[in-house]
Amino acid sequence: MIFDLAGRVAVVTGAGQGVGAGIARMLAAQGAAVAVNDLLAERAQATVDAITAKGAKAIVSAFDVTDYNAVTAAIADVERQLGPVDILVNNAGNGGAERMRPAQFRDTDPAEWRGAIDVNLYGVMNCCRAVINGMCERQHGRIVTISSGAGSVGLNIGVSAYGGGKGGGQGFMRHLAVENARQGVTANSVALGLMRFEGERTVTAGLERTIPVGRLGEPDDVGAICVYLASDEAAWVTGQTIHVNGGNVTS
Repeated sequence: MIFDLAGRVAVVTGAGQGVGAGIARMLAAQGAAVAVNDLLAERAQATVDAITAKGAKAIVSAFDVTDYNAVTAAIADVERQLGPVDILVNNAGNGGAERMRPAQFRDTDPAEWRGAIDVNLYGVMNCCRAVINGMCERQHGRIVTISSGAGSVGLNIGVSAYGGGKGGGQGFMRHLAVENARQGVTANSVALGLMRFEGERTVTAGLERTIPVGRLGEPDDVGAICVYLASDEAAWVTGQTIHVNGGNVTS
């Protein structure tokens, strides 16, 4: 089977719903044992139940990615239950206050920036630090950080701190890739365009028409590229930011 992940152990952060749940499901479908992270254990359990119902292996791993000690303890617990972590998908994200209340940077307060930076940058760094040494020792590892087009392109919609956090994560992936390439560890970013999330705010049909393929992104669209980047077939792909946005290059 191409992109076979049998025998691999994956951790997906923020996987209790939406894109993260889709990533976790698709990694499991390709044979990986998946630790499903979420801040809320009950959300993670829902994803685990969906995975195990199809005969695949998954466990709940509830922790706050911004708490380094909690992250390291959780990764140690995952490795006790499933084995060494081969794949890390940093999906947990936070738009910060400005995503809830879009505002130009000059109109924001420093207190509004922290949520966007703590999760989108420090959360990524915490999780990577917890797994990177083991990956290097084993000479194999796959790290994928879910980012946004806002991390690569300036947008005049009042999401500057969010874009800064996501852009920081992309830059960090490039450095991690170079530092650890000879140890068999790859590190890439996936920058998303407009996505559809069940139960969240509705995006108008007008916005859909701005996307060349004519629809919003689905969790499985992101899961598919993560499966590839997690596979042996992607061994020569590292340090890249891959835009998954239906052809909307300005997103």
